[in-house]
Amino acid sequence: MVDFTADEKIILIQYAIKKYENEEEVLSKLKTILPEKDVQRNIDTLIGTQRVRRIGPEIIQNNESHTELPDLPEKLKPIIDGL
Repeated sequence: MVDFTADEKIILIQYAIKKYENEEEVLSKLKTILPEKDVQRNIDTLIGTQRVRRIGPEIIQNNESHTELPDLPEKLKPIIDGL
């Protein structure tokens, strides 16, 4: 697994959530890139900071009406495209 900064992990997770709104699907797609514990912890952080909202028991989405998605760094684009 590649070492990512904390900001890069958050950005990866936000873009994965944008692509797949089902939390289980986000976890399964990202577990090849990040440890599941990191993914879950960062999702909880994003929900706590209101950058992501829970729509139901399994559905999460970026709270784009509250905060904008950060710009996707060039080094993360191939990873998101490959999800």
